Amino acid sequence: MQITKHKVAAIHYTLRDDAGNILDSSEGRDPLYYLHGKGNLIPGMEEGLEGKAKGDKTQIDVAPEKGYGTRNPQLIQEVPKQAFGGQNVEVGMQFQTNHGELITVTNVGPDTVTVDGNHPLADQNLHFDVEVMDVRDATSEELAHGHVHGPGGHHH
Repeated sequence: MQITKHKVAAIHYTLRDDAGNILDSSEGRDPLYYLHGKGNLIPGMEEGLEGKAKGDKTQIDVAPEKGYGTRNPQLIQEVPKQAFGGQNVEVGMQFQTNHGELITVTNVGPDTVTVDGNHPLADQNLHFDVEVMDVRDATSEELAHGHVHGPGGHHH
């Protein structure tokens, strides 16, 4: 069975940057299960996995446009330090906004904090080593909800 739209795939992966540094890996964990064709992975990853089958090993190179996008300078803002409710704020800390976006603290001044709403991997080429562990048909419930249920997936 091949990975196509509405299939559930389980993959092991290692993600590297252009310099070969490992940024993320499923090594030592359960495989990543996802519903293909529903936008649960970055577009370049889904495109690279299309048509693969259980046991396939592949390398997928993803440009920023098909990954986490290019940096948007408008997503970098200075906010008053008091917006953080008096908590200790340090460079590198991440917070979730009221709209669910993740922001990263990039500078802490005496009265203001600079935050960046760009994804930490924006502007980066991504290099994945992937092994397909399993491919199966999605259930009707998974298709209706747009994500995987059961092992490796979401539980309601």
